[in-house]
Amino acid sequence: MDEINPKLLEHFNNPKNVGIIENPDGYSRVKNPICGDLTDMYVKIDNNRIKDVKFKSFGCIVTIASASALSEAVKEKVLDEIVENKDPIKMLRNMIMNEFGDLPKEKLHCPPASIQALLSAIKDYYKKKEELNKVKKIEKVLSNINWYYKEGVEK
Repeated sequence: MDEINPKLLEHFNNPKNVGIIENPDGYSRVKNPICGDLTDMYVKIDNNRIKDVKFKSFGCIVTIASASALSEAVKEKVLDEIVENKDPIKMLRNMIMNEFGDLPKEKLHCPPASIQALLSAIKDYYKKKEELNKVKKIEKVLSNINWYYKEGVEK
């Protein structure tokens, strides 16, 4: 990247919500299929609302900054605002992109890992609660995420 967006750099240098939640209501680990970066996401849910979210990531500037920005954006969100959205992946991607503006094309594959990690942690929460209709809904949503990973990747 020739010039790094200052907001992106701020989230990388001073990431928000880094860490682990002991006894999380939901957890996931995602490996980015394009570059191999890893993102762990932990959520604490209270009254159908994301009360806390933490992440740990082994990745590039954009991967870490994306997880930081997304974790900030979804705190206090009602789960149904995310899960019942017409296009949850696009909504969550827009939350990240609204924070950073445009990303270089070669880095567009980075934010989907944070999105997949968050949705998978929410899915884990629903699985523990045996809300299988919500689990299936999130699985269906996640079946569309590969397009977002491939966006910007040269063929």
